[in-house]
Amino acid sequence: MSSDFTPPPNFIRTRIIEDNESGRFGGRVMTRFPPEPNGYLHIGHAKSICLNFGLAQEFGGLCNFRFDDTNPSKEDIEYVESIQADVRWLGFDWGDRLYYASDYFERLYEWAVELIRKGRAYVDHLTADEIREYRGTLTQSGRNSPYRDRSVEESLALFEKMRSGEFQDGECVLRTRIDMSSPNLNMRDPVMYRIKHDEHHRTGRRWCIYPMYDYAHGLSDSIEGITHSICTMEYEDHRPLYDWYLDALGVYHPQQIEFARLNLSYTVMSKRKLLQLVREGQVSGWDDPRMPTLAGMRRRGYTPEAIRNFCERIGVGKKESLVDLALLEFCLREDLNRRARRFMAVLRPLRVVIENYPEGQTEELEAVNNPEDGSMGTRKVPFSRVLYIERDDFMENPPKKFYRLAPGREVRLRYAYFVRCVGVVKDDATGEVVELRCSYDPETRGGGAPDGRQVKATLHWVSTDHAQPAEVRLYDRLFTRENPADAEEGLDFKDYINPRSLEVLSDCRVEPALASVSVGDPLQFERLGYFCLDPDSAGGRLVFNRAVTLRDTWAKIQKGESVG
Repeated sequence: MSSDFTPPPNFIRTRIIEDNESGRFGGRVMTRFPPEPNGYLHIGHAKSICLNFGLAQEFGGLCNFRFDDTNPSKEDIEYVESIQADVRWLGFDWGDRLYYASDYFERLYEWAVELIRKGRAYVDHLTADEIREYRGTLTQSGRNSPYRDRSVEESLALFEKMRSGEFQDGECVLRTRIDMSSPNLNMRDPVMYRIKHDEHHRTGRRWCIYPMYDYAHGLSDSIEGITHSICTMEYEDHRPLYDWYLDALGVYHPQQIEFARLNLSYTVMSKRKLLQLVREGQVSGWDDPRMPTLAGMRRRGYTPEAIRNFCERIGVGKKESLVDLALLEFCLREDLNRRARRFMAVLRPLRVVIENYPEGQTEELEAVNNPEDGSMGTRKVPFSRVLYIERDDFMENPPKKFYRLAPGREVRLRYAYFVRCVGVVKDDATGEVVELRCSYDPETRGGGAPDGRQVKATLHWVSTDHAQPAEVRLYDRLFTRENPADAEEGLDFKDYINPRSLEVLSDCRVEPALASVSVGDPLQFERLGYFCLDPDSAGGRLVFNRAVTLRDTWAKIQKGESVG
């Protein structure tokens, strides 16, 4: 993080300070991160991870890692493993405090029985649609279920039959008896348990009834001694129910605090929508580098430091807002500029022959690995008579302010020499330029000209005899609409998928040193952007992903401005 950056105010941090000063919770700070194992984590979860683990670290407390595994029909061990890997990658450690809501199933069941005995819960045979109908609306009070007044003994017997598997899915539920006229719809006899005859990834078929989130979450917090249960704002209206369960059972009572979730431009953050993209083949998987999942961002070349910096910069508030994706990209550039090693790669090669350079000669030129960090040292780059440059770095009839290579013009080759274009070779059939003929000035090696003449452009290059072939994948924003979830009438969020979100270049050439980099290493291809080696690289095949461009070209493209 930049030394001149001051974190924005954090009302949750302020609340914890007040609680510590008052002696509430005995000065303890215990938070938790409770993901559902029904998908991969995304950048929105990173905000919660950084907040919960970060606050615990700041106040000398602990943060538990607890899976909310109460819906077996949507959960999978693949998600459990990926979530743990993502949290570790972000730089956080939960020690021996890995828990599951399923750890507490027996205790939660016993508490449900206690609520039935207290006359505060009952078994209901209304269907799901009927329960919604009876619940009423924001302007209309709900109606009591015809099963609401059944006896404690009957509900206890029916609940036991629910547990033993004597009912089918949806045949009945356990509901809390609170207030069907409450202005808060969440308090109108909410469902506590439903029947699901699905195999659970941890408990198998031991259970066929599963607690609802509102019931399990607060009581799991209580069991673990959580002090500050930090949730997103959609749970603000659920807080009275969170409190009700704890008070009705007379157990230890944590404090639920809500904050605004992260909404990111040109992105969808709904796991349901992300799953839809994966299942329909709109992306290659949860770790597709265009996805906002942490797995996808890691594969694309994002660093955990950049993501943590971003989460700190956006702050914590209660008002929903749309954060500009450009800020996340800025944080990535800022981090990679410091840590990424520089290399030369040519994505769209154009052959260059230096006519006055000795045939068969090769030089080893000194190249800086990172001008921002001298400790990274230098490397040797081979130079020879035949090179590749970017096709975009030459124009036969250049417009004004195009300073790169053109007939008769001289430019500098990075770390090498001044070269001048003295000829152009074209394809006889198409007229396309296929080769440039150049001359070089041997007195200009590694710097300027002895006579003081100047050039206006420096180009990157690779030696054809030494360059490694590579595939380069250029990723861009997955959606063209700033808020794709807010689709126009008659359209779906998928109607805004960017058809240019991925461009695959299969005939690239990179300097030989790139053959020894590891998957995920932060790299800068000089003048082109930040990249990393993709896991698809194998058997000598090099595949690179572009993490981000060197500059924010999207804004210029949207305005119709030149980016060249």
